[in-house]
Amino acid sequence: MPNTFSQLYIHHVSAVKYRQALILPEFEERLHHYIIGIIKELNQTPIQVNGMPDHIHIAARLRPAMAPSVFVQKVKTNSSRWINANGFLPREFTWQTGGGIFSVSKTHVDALTQYIKNQKKHHKKVSFKSEYLKLLRNNGIDPDDDFLPEFFEGLY
Repeated sequence: MPNTFSQLYIHHVSAVKYRQALILPEFEERLHHYIIGIIKELNQTPIQVNGMPDHIHIAARLRPAMAPSVFVQKVKTNSSRWINANGFLPREFTWQTGGGIFSVSKTHVDALTQYIKNQKKHHKKVSFKSEYLKLLRNNGIDPDDDFLPEFFEGLY
């Protein structure tokens, strides 16, 4: 879309299917770099990628021609395919259907970047369930239990 000016920042959160802790330290950093590559290949701007063994956070700037749902679908499909093709796990890796995607003001991008960078430290104090429900509520979303990811206590 020529002559279109935009500033669309998003924060996406995806859980591993059944919240299995399958993003192992042996390939976690490579996965994050691969996801950054996917985002660039989609002609979007990666800002930060990080997560935990059972979920991932992505901050990115999207061009207006890319629908957020298409962005998420392509990132999840390609990263799953990459994990499975590299044989990192003895079983098939799949992301849970859905996830959270939130718009972010430019004034909050730096704070979001730091938040995503510090996921390991953050989750020493806060469970994924608490984090996810807070993200939903802070974004004016009343969570419907039928569409929430599986929550299991004590994963980390």
